Amino acid sequence: MSSHHPSVAIRMRVDPTETFSTTMRVGFAEASAFAALAGDRNPLHHDAGYAAGTRYKVPIVSGPQMAAQLMGLLASHYAAKGAVIGHDISFRFHVPIEVDQEITLEWSVDTVTEAPHLKSDVVVLRGRILTSTGKVATTAKARILVGESF
Repeated sequence: MSSHHPSVAIRMRVDPTETFSTTMRVGFAEASAFAALAGDRNPLHHDAGYAAGTRYKVPIVSGPQMAAQLMGLLASHYAAKGAVIGHDISFRFHVPIEVDQEITLEWSVDTVTEAPHLKSDVVVLRGRILTSTGKVATTAKARILVGESF
């Protein structure tokens, strides 16, 4: 007696060539409020007079806020398609982001690996934030799970 197991076609949930982005502007009041909520009392985020006396000349957005914005874009993008959970995300801060400028947040998929035992795809992405002049301010690498449910 032979047993026949039908093959199950696994469909990738994430396009391995996918990229997505958004633009935003972080005002001084928002930057200061976020930094306060994050416990960051650095006067560069709260005091325009203090910032004027530094090499930056104007208040800058805190690193935790930029990390949160990148993570939020990533989660929102994939949550619209199914279930998503972050597994490992790292950030590097290259240049500061001055308040009140338009910035661009971008993510691009590096690899997608099917994980049938998790009923999801393991997705590795690279992210970045560009200043209004096109300089790379922040880079990120993320490993997430995208599935039908968790």
